[in-house]
Amino acid sequence: MSDMRITLGQLKAFEAVVRLGSFSRAAEELHVTQPAISNRIRLLQEEVGLPMVEQLGRRLYLTDAGHQLLATCGDWLETWSRFEQSIADLKGLKQGRLRLAVVTTTKYFMPRVLGPFCNLFPGIDISMQVLNRDGLLERLTRNKDDLYVMGVPPEGAEIESERLMENPLVVLAPTFHPWATRTQIPFAELADAAFVMREQGSGTRITVEREFQEHGLSLRVKLELGSNEAIKQAVAGGLGLAILSRSTTRLDTAQAELVELDVEGFPIRRSWYVVWPRGKQLSVVARTFLVFLREHAELLAVATGAPTPTS
Repeated sequence: MSDMRITLGQLKAFEAVVRLGSFSRAAEELHVTQPAISNRIRLLQEEVGLPMVEQLGRRLYLTDAGHQLLATCGDWLETWSRFEQSIADLKGLKQGRLRLAVVTTTKYFMPRVLGPFCNLFPGIDISMQVLNRDGLLERLTRNKDDLYVMGVPPEGAEIESERLMENPLVVLAPTFHPWATRTQIPFAELADAAFVMREQGSGTRITVEREFQEHGLSLRVKLELGSNEAIKQAVAGGLGLAILSRSTTRLDTAQAELVELDVEGFPIRRSWYVVWPRGKQLSVVARTFLVFLREHAELLAVATGAPTPTS
């Protein structure tokens, strides 16, 4: 069998297509056209002599050969990425790549920070994965990104974490709710209310359940939904109350249908954290972004309505 002539570009295209499940999303991440991605996959398959991926309907599936290639090239591509970053470090901050993974709620304010950072360092490309908590923790465990932003850092994990700012949790109700005009509602009365909550394992859900347990109360969950937008719509429709980060209600026209209740013990004081694996050698780009976050905490506070961190 003759030596295969597989290029780095083909392997990167293959890995991105498999990871993102989409040719178009892979093209966006790699900053090329979708036909270019399709062509790289076609050439890769011709060189190997077997199909790597199959598309059935709108979904992509790996073939047996594709599974073998992914297992072979996954770690190698990660090693090559670290080499590329080390070269970028030697060249300074004129170019480089920053890989972020953030929980879904941060999408309400992270773009406000990334914009000024990109203006300051236009040669740096940014890849930001927006995930639920479980998805983010999975990437953190595999060390897939430079930095992670979340509300509740995992306990017992080998990580470094740094507080960015406050992330207060508030009780939301529809404007027509009987409690909408009340003040100083006792916390105990929440036990009689039905709630629309995020899924088990989300940072918000963990915090709220702990708070109820500390008060010796049970949280009555009527409906679980996977997005904050869906929760707010359910609350506006009268399906129950919600406890969400105040940041989710900023710059939101739907907020006119909701009211923040005055409940004893609220807002719950919580914080946003930037996290990375303990012992990880942060790249120059990642270290620069970390410093930028520290120095521009007011940008985050403006976007979320939270106070800036205090030393």
